Amino acid sequence: MLELDSTLAQHIVERAMAILPHNVNVMDAQGMIIGSGDPSRLHTRHEGAQLVLANRRVVEIDEQAAACLRGVKPGVNLPLRHAEQLIGVLGITGAPDVVRHYAELVRMAAEMLVEHRVLQTERHWQRHQQETWLRHLLDPQQTLAALQAEIERLGLNLGWPRQICLLRLTDSGDPLSRQTRLLDALAGKGEHLLAPLGRYEVLWCRPYSASRDDQAWLALADEREWGVRSLALSDPLNSLDELRQASLVLRDLQAYGQARFPERRLLPLHELRLPTLLHAQRHSWLLRGWLAPLQRVLAQDTQGNLRETLDAWCAHDGQIQACAHALGIHRNTLRYRLERIGELSGLDLSRMDQRLQLSLGLGLLGSDGPPLS
Repeated sequence: MLELDSTLAQHIVERAMAILPHNVNVMDAQGMIIGSGDPSRLHTRHEGAQLVLANRRVVEIDEQAAACLRGVKPGVNLPLRHAEQLIGVLGITGAPDVVRHYAELVRMAAEMLVEHRVLQTERHWQRHQQETWLRHLLDPQQTLAALQAEIERLGLNLGWPRQICLLRLTDSGDPLSRQTRLLDALAGKGEHLLAPLGRYEVLWCRPYSASRDDQAWLALADEREWGVRSLALSDPLNSLDELRQASLVLRDLQAYGQARFPERRLLPLHELRLPTLLHAQRHSWLLRGWLAPLQRVLAQDTQGNLRETLDAWCAHDGQIQACAHALGIHRNTLRYRLERIGELSGLDLSRMDQRLQLSLGLGLLGSDGPPLS
């Protein structure tokens, strides 16, 4: 059963007395005054409220009756109920003939405030449980069977397909207040589950929609000042196992996007699957050998010209004229640089597979990539 607390009781008093020219008291289920417009009456026992609790009905007290009771003034005292349970008493001070007209209206308003508080508490509890469940997706110690059991306990109807997203927030200003606004806005949608992962990340599980415009959503996020730096997106997912695997991959996707395309905000997994896979293995011995040709080039590239050339060469699929135009250099200068890259790396840049090796490698040799050997 709900128990009235002093915070809620005083809130009821303040809301009622903003309208009424009479003192209002709220008593708990033991008849103690826990909210009042008269501070001197707080934490005293109200015998009139005890009569209401004992008889479960409205008790009116006039001057004569008040003189016979302790801690009581003339007024009307009404039972407060929630879910058909008696949870306390509402009292309005004044001659009963005067305040009687307000009694039912004030009680109705008070019970609505109680109901609002209960709904808020339930929503907060449900949101906390959903956040915990989402975090468990990232915990390898949590089995799929345990996650499924928790879904059933919480009454979550995920529905498939779904999509898991990882939001990265900017680190300027006050990230916590922006994160709170973002969570409040998205949590209002019933099928959307959210969990903050520290100050700068939010995990978001939502129904999948092929027609959703995430570039427009990012523009809306900017308009509302949510401070979203980037949005990493999974493919459509059709099972709890896929949901977990995608959740574990998104941080690698975010890390690769930040290293390779720091200005890019939308990071769909289906466009970046292979480089994300390689980025996740960037510290392995096997991948270090694959990156060695590119490392030899960058070790000699003190001015950054060779890296810039490689970026443009790969972006234009080896088209000489388009690449030279993009770099603003003569075709002969471009050929000289490509020859130099070929000499240092030992790769043939006319071959697509070896251009791909260099292109993907550029995204893996960021500030946190493998050290030069």
